[in-house]
Amino acid sequence: MTATSPVAVCPPLSLYIHVPWCVRKCPYCDFNSHAIRGDIPEAAYLQAILEDLEPDLAYLRGRPIETVFIGGGTPSLMTGNFYQQLFTALRQRMDFSHNAEITLEANPGTLEAGRFESFREAGINRLSIGVQSFNPEHLKTLGRIHNAQAAHEAIEAARAAGFDNFNIDLMHGLPGQTPEQAIGDLREALSHNPAHLSWYQLTIEPNTEFFSRPPPLPDDDRLWAIYQQGSEFLHAAGFTDYEVSAWSRPGRESRHNLNYWLFGDYLALGAGAHGKVSLEDGRIIRYWKTRQPDAYLNRIGSRTSGTEAIEPEDRALEFMMNALRLKQGADEQLFSERTGLPLSTVAVQLGSLRKQGLLTPHRIQATEQGQRYLNSLLEQFL
Repeated sequence: MTATSPVAVCPPLSLYIHVPWCVRKCPYCDFNSHAIRGDIPEAAYLQAILEDLEPDLAYLRGRPIETVFIGGGTPSLMTGNFYQQLFTALRQRMDFSHNAEITLEANPGTLEAGRFESFREAGINRLSIGVQSFNPEHLKTLGRIHNAQAAHEAIEAARAAGFDNFNIDLMHGLPGQTPEQAIGDLREALSHNPAHLSWYQLTIEPNTEFFSRPPPLPDDDRLWAIYQQGSEFLHAAGFTDYEVSAWSRPGRESRHNLNYWLFGDYLALGAGAHGKVSLEDGRIIRYWKTRQPDAYLNRIGSRTSGTEAIEPEDRALEFMMNALRLKQGADEQLFSERTGLPLSTVAVQLGSLRKQGLLTPHRIQATEQGQRYLNSLLEQFL
């Protein structure tokens, strides 16, 4: 076992909150999401989250919350009043950084569009809008409940409510998709001047409808053409791909996701939420919450259903798997700060990869060639 020391500098602390309900489960979705049956029990869920938080306050270690991400499910189905009460209660129990980034996932649809102003009043200052495509046929294939017009209207409603910092989620590599159609989706998205785009390839995940009945996906040549032409289009529009599937305008990167990718800490609240924290005794742990919404609501006290230590021999790989997804990589010093391991733990691998031209000389950063062979590069840390 590799020797470790307690993490000398406490990593930045984020907060992930999961809202598990949605209108309808999409055929590609493997997230913890459950179709609504009746009314969402907002008051009971708020109470459950606050009870769940109490034992986790020990993980704060004097740190403020730097970022919050509310994911789902469809968190925008909850009312502005729910979030007003939630953040009032959270701020009574923990400190927030003065410039905390607070993101809410929102899906297009008239039900949520009118709520954007109340979300902003509750303290939410960033939206991630799940469009996925503007193409009618692709929206139908993906099982989305909105059409292109509803997507455009939702984005404009968000802007009208004062959200200038928002992300648009788009997929590529969709069944039957051509490069021209993929560029069309990007062009439609950029017409709204977003600060950020998540542009990621559709993958078929276990325990989904698509896994049971796989749709015909584009072949590798077409997938590459879509990615290459889409990347050229986004670069020409002033976006930078700072991560494999994340594109932003300068200074508008997702701070929450950057904390994930740089092995920061994050608390977890809500049904099925996962967290990761560094403890004073040098251990780094992951923990997760009760997954089923009814079970989460009915438990008393902590809803943590499992905990596991990230062993020293696994920390190097986990750090590299995340940091090397970033175009900027990470400072070498950050490796020791976040993992509690000396840099010498990975010195042999770093030296070998630099000789092969896959890593830059003085950072944990893949070269352009290294980015093309990222999976092979990461195998060096197994």
